[in-house]
Amino acid sequence: MHTTGRGAALTRVFGDTLLGLLLTFALLFTAAALAASWGGYSWVFGLCAGTVVCTLALLRRRHRFGVALGGLGVAAATVVVARLAGLPDEPAPAMALALAVLVASAVRALPTRQAAVVAGGGLVVVVGSWLATVPSVPEVTVIPIASAATWLAAVAAGLGGRLLVARREAAVERVRRDERLAVARELHDVVAHHITGMVVQAQAAQIVARRSPAEPGPLADSLAGIEAAGSEALTSLRRVVGLLRDDDASSVAPGPEALGTLVSRFEVRGGPAVQLRLPDDGAAWPPEVTTTVYRVVQEALTNIKRHAPHARLVTVHVSRTPDAVVIEVSDDGPPSPGLHAGGGYGLIGMRERVEALGGTLRAGPRPGAGWSVLVTLPLAGAEPR
Repeated sequence: MHTTGRGAALTRVFGDTLLGLLLTFALLFTAAALAASWGGYSWVFGLCAGTVVCTLALLRRRHRFGVALGGLGVAAATVVVARLAGLPDEPAPAMALALAVLVASAVRALPTRQAAVVAGGGLVVVVGSWLATVPSVPEVTVIPIASAATWLAAVAAGLGGRLLVARREAAVERVRRDERLAVARELHDVVAHHITGMVVQAQAAQIVARRSPAEPGPLADSLAGIEAAGSEALTSLRRVVGLLRDDDASSVAPGPEALGTLVSRFEVRGGPAVQLRLPDDGAAWPPEVTTTVYRVVQEALTNIKRHAPHARLVTVHVSRTPDAVVIEVSDDGPPSPGLHAGGGYGLIGMRERVEALGGTLRAGPRPGAGWSVLVTLPLAGAEPR
């Protein structure tokens, strides 16, 4: 970050140096041309006024609005004085270039109202230059034409830079929002699953302790399950934190074989029996698909344990078609009171994961009893949209 900031500062210094050299050359060239064509000291006034505006252009970052207005004010006064005193037309090329820098900088960086004021001030100088020339010369000379051209170029450059900044800020905001959603999903999917197991084990331990206070064996097993679930939760949380801290780390992508371990852990922790069916072709899936399949099944099992405690059988069916992976998780238990009454983000996070890969999710009650979650994930070109 420090290196990037130092590089940007050096770039600004280099750019201002080139601009200073260009403005100096323009000032000297204009003064020499006026001395050769007008003679005498006709070039002195234009050189002094141009030097002031050019200096303000180099100081434009100090206070963009005030400096821009100051430069425009000096230019307007120069146009009037030159007309009344019979001096060469203003603004000269060096001053016009400096004004263009001030206007472009203000339009790009200032708030909309202030940017409009500066752009309007530049237009006033252009119109004033044209009005000052018309009474003495029948046709429009090169000075007002050059002033108008540089003003238009400055406004166009400022608006273009403003648009680029707005797009960059919008892209950064989208990335930040996506990262926040990803972090929220990971924390919910990884940690909440294990914590739910710990709660169920603690409840089982309390029931066992009340029914058989003289038999420590079952109670010890339940407590051991709580310890194991807590350890897994801490390990998962460390992994998620590591992913957040390491910019080069990639998300965990457990393969289909990890679903067997997930189901076994679900049954051991007091869940109903699970029938797991997996595709037997052994074909590899993209990492983002395998991760999503695992998280969908994990979240569905967690919801069953929370909301359908009386279910006797759960079916987890993962199949593959030529262009998609289909996951269906269903149970046969009646939902507990308050199911999906509000406040949960599991189904929302699951849907976001699926839709990010271009897939679809349908969740709802089954005919008769139970609940079903059906997810379809495309395999062809499975990139986030």
